[in-house]
Amino acid sequence: MRALRAAAVVLTVVLTTFVTAEPSIPAVAGPTDPEPVSLVTLSVPDRAAMDRLVAAGADLTERVRPQADGSIQVDAVVTPTQLAALRPLGATLATGTPAPKPAATATARDQIVIERAVWFKSRDGYFLSVEASSSAGGAAALTATWKGRRGATGEVAMAPYLDAGAYLGHQFATPAPVDTRPDWVTVTSATGGTAQARVSEWPDGERPDRTGHRYQKDFITQYMPPAQLNERIKALHRSFPRLTDIVELPHLTNGYRRHAQALLGAVPGSAVVVTSRAYGSEGGNDLAVELVDPGAPDRALDVRADGKRVTVSLATDGSGTPTSTAAQVAAALDATPGLRASTYRGDPGAGVMAPVALTQLSDFLKAPADVSRKPARVLALRIGVHRDGSRTGVLAYAQEHAREWVTPLVTIEAAERLLRNYARDSATRKLLQRTDVFIVPTVNPDGANYSFYDFNSQRKNMTNHCPAQQADPAQRNTWGVDVNRNYAAGSLHDGYFGASANCQSGNYAGPAEHSEPESRNVIWLAQKYRNIKFAMNVHSYGGYFMWPPGAYKLDGRVTLPRPTAQEEAYFLRSARTIEEAIAAERGTVTWPQQTGPVTDVLYSAAGNSADELWYDFGIYGWDFEVGSDLWNPETRRWEGVGFQPPFSEGHQEAMEFASGLISLIGVAADYRER
Repeated sequence: MRALRAAAVVLTVVLTTFVTAEPSIPAVAGPTDPEPVSLVTLSVPDRAAMDRLVAAGADLTERVRPQADGSIQVDAVVTPTQLAALRPLGATLATGTPAPKPAATATARDQIVIERAVWFKSRDGYFLSVEASSSAGGAAALTATWKGRRGATGEVAMAPYLDAGAYLGHQFATPAPVDTRPDWVTVTSATGGTAQARVSEWPDGERPDRTGHRYQKDFITQYMPPAQLNERIKALHRSFPRLTDIVELPHLTNGYRRHAQALLGAVPGSAVVVTSRAYGSEGGNDLAVELVDPGAPDRALDVRADGKRVTVSLATDGSGTPTSTAAQVAAALDATPGLRASTYRGDPGAGVMAPVALTQLSDFLKAPADVSRKPARVLALRIGVHRDGSRTGVLAYAQEHAREWVTPLVTIEAAERLLRNYARDSATRKLLQRTDVFIVPTVNPDGANYSFYDFNSQRKNMTNHCPAQQADPAQRNTWGVDVNRNYAAGSLHDGYFGASANCQSGNYAGPAEHSEPESRNVIWLAQKYRNIKFAMNVHSYGGYFMWPPGAYKLDGRVTLPRPTAQEEAYFLRSARTIEEAIAAERGTVTWPQQTGPVTDVLYSAAGNSADELWYDFGIYGWDFEVGSDLWNPETRRWEGVGFQPPFSEGHQEAMEFASGLISLIGVAADYRER
């Protein structure tokens, strides 16, 4: 999520989950069709450029990778128009990793501090991660040299990490593969500074409880849209009524619905956008509009409605030629009961309209008829032996971002394990005796339905706050509010960075804090159930484990208040324990440089939910970014998995992060109020 500068910007276009190639985006079929999108990897020259990308409202993922030459690569969802807008800025398509910049010259030896040097062993072998800082700041060129057993050694360049003008140290772009376990690392600067440290194991937290052969898991078989998710937790409640409640959250969503629309005429100057005042599912889709030539001279513009059919008889001059402009037709239709109308994208509408055949209005929604169009009730499954507020509460909520299909599966798998193992596993019984768990599989059901049935890259909800000039049918994939930018702590409206006021932006914060029912529902849970002390916001993708602060003000990079040293240590200690449980599932290790406060390891995300839960309610608020990069042994590179990987991969991600979620519940079970 950040912004472009007028320097070279490099793009690598990813057309499938695991393949990097040139962009090949199909042409737009017609004026009512949204532009297609692609998932791409952008390379920007520095962090300041990233900031400008965020300010411009770019739809960025959470996969951000600093490079050794100081540039940054970040995945983004873009249209052909957005790609084309980068070319005047010097954008080129890249096919490889940029070469390191020449070392900066200096006259004095700098001071080097190694802040973290760790190794981990995954299913793909050994990897090394080092973080260090130089008194020379980002201008220093640092190299890490490691040594292991039997004389094994290697060398890796380190990338400077600058954010909002502040130097935060050097790190590897990604964990570096090493031949064996490294024991020592030496960081050397081109200006002569050096430091050495012993390499420790990561994450090295408490090992998860070893469950017996009777322990059951692996309950998910497919990606599930909201209706199936809700039915799944209802079925669990029916099966385990003594251990569960269904909590109906109070704020109904907008619903999977849109107003019906039609585009009449030729864009831009002779076109009119017609919109039904009723939703398409409530009669708007039944309306049809036609523009006719009256076939006679000196006629006035006239609009008549006959049932669901609206006929516009165009004005003519003395020779019988139509003279009605788009602006005049739009005004006449806008005054017609049941309709709104405007010129195309704010155009003055001076062009003369030609006759248009009868055109049916449509909400353009493609889900089957059995997918409800009504406002949705968001549900939570409450799990525990003592559901009376006397036990430590844990909130797990997913799919604030609609396109993140794996995230609800994490919560469903965890709920299934907790309930189905209660009678057979002593560790599970202890968890449910000591905690009070709230599972919300989908915070944003409307957007999720739109992602499943209409536009799989949908990030936001389906509430359209855009004015008429941004609300013709071809723009329908840009509408909605980013639910995880709509909260009240460190928000855009308070001057914090990392969200947009543009209604079409991927990180649009909404017209006000808590303008959306989805964010109000999450906060309602925190307000009503004050025993909730822990929360996990499940997102994808990128393989992060994060906590507050999650936002800063750009001028001076002033973050929200940092946790105390004791609180920070508790966040980190708990994270390492939870990451051990994730790794135990299939050897996936959450990288050390992606474990920490959001503002330290990712970027500023104004108005996110974890910040409000922490600062306003004292809840330890974490964020999973499910979907760690996969190591490709042939290319020897880490590769992103995407929002909707093949289910075989999505299934594995859900399994390992469900283990992490249950480990968090274990942390809560041992929690004592300080």
